[in-house]
Amino acid sequence: MDKIKPLYTATATATGGRNGHTETSDGVVKADLSLPKEMGGPGRPGAATPEHLFAAGYAACFGGALDFVAKQQKKDASKARITCAVSIGPRELGGFGLSVKMRVEDRSLAQSDLSALAREAHEKICPYSHATRGNVDVQFEISGA
Repeated sequence: MDKIKPLYTATATATGGRNGHTETSDGVVKADLSLPKEMGGPGRPGAATPEHLFAAGYAACFGGALDFVAKQQKKDASKARITCAVSIGPRELGGFGLSVKMRVEDRSLAQSDLSALAREAHEKICPYSHATRGNVDVQFEISGA
């Protein structure tokens, strides 16, 4: 396991599990939570799931990693649209697991360039990608010019 030198730490507290509430220590992110109907819960309107929060964080982080890699190569991926779909379901060995489908769109970059940038961002830069590697099935769909 790689050790890091923390540059920034975000802290959040959840109460009530999947049918509760979560909030960051600075109050920037606040979300009521509800188990989705697909998992036997009430699926309350306007309530989030941990998968919503993970998808939002991974999409934003990956977009930053993609733009970082692009800038190193004197390209601009700052307007890339990253859509992250996080699924949850039972694992073959018991318990639950996640899978991710990441769509990367940027019509200002050639398909081959965008694919290469996304690969490098995923393999070398994005901390969410590092955290999921070997643990979560992450699939990409790349849509460039």
